[in-house]
Amino acid sequence: MTHSAERHNDELIPADEQEATKPAGTILRQEIAIGEEQLERKTSGLLLSAVSAGLDIGFAPLMVASVLAASPSETLASRLIGAMVYAIGFIIVIIGRSELFTEHTTLAVLPLLSGRTTVSRVARLWSLVYVGNIVGAASFAAVGAPLGVGLGLFMPADVARMSHHLTDFSTVVIFGSAIAAGWMMGLVSWLVTASRDTMAQILIILLVAGSIYFLHLHHSIAGSVEVLMGVFVGGVPFAEYLRFLGLATVGNAVGGIVFVALVKYGRVSASETASPRHS
Repeated sequence: MTHSAERHNDELIPADEQEATKPAGTILRQEIAIGEEQLERKTSGLLLSAVSAGLDIGFAPLMVASVLAASPSETLASRLIGAMVYAIGFIIVIIGRSELFTEHTTLAVLPLLSGRTTVSRVARLWSLVYVGNIVGAASFAAVGAPLGVGLGLFMPADVARMSHHLTDFSTVVIFGSAIAAGWMMGLVSWLVTASRDTMAQILIILLVAGSIYFLHLHHSIAGSVEVLMGVFVGGVPFAEYLRFLGLATVGNAVGGIVFVALVKYGRVSASETASPRHS
């Protein structure tokens, strides 16, 4: 999520909106501005940033596999530790300003809802970010899985167990879980924009991304690393990965678009229409 203009540049906020807690209207306007900025970026910049995000988020599954290796049977403690280390990958990506598809299911749609962009431009951004994320995720999995086994961080059976935590569900369950994950990632974007300092942003990401792991929800990009690691060390058929990816991608998009972009935009727009600002 590369933002050359700071999310929290108070000089861009009217004086009466510079409060301890940002008004919802201010958050929406900043989200729209961020989305517009990303829509205007060059193809090469977007693609490289997206590949970087796919690579960086791979540290989350790498550490999760290590936790699973140290705890053969899942306990509350191991699940909480897994949630914490899983969130680290998201902190690296989001605070590092790389582009993640599940954030853009909200960010890119808000300018579209406000009439400031077109469907074709949103589709271009989504395509570039998604392809870059998958390339980065696959590259990390191809190197990270055998390297982790070689370093003794985990065994192939531990990686397979991590992968099956995402694939061993019915179509309906995976799709519903992915909607919830996309919803939560859309909220991450909204809440990070609402916060005024980096420590608050880190805490938000830690809590939300950690919750995604704790609930075993399906995130298309981080999950791609998890499942592909299982594919590369054996034990998980590639067809299972493709099934997971298709369901998780569509579910994440539905969650981010419907439950965050549409709901937040509709709620804030209706509120501001009912109570217009007066200069």
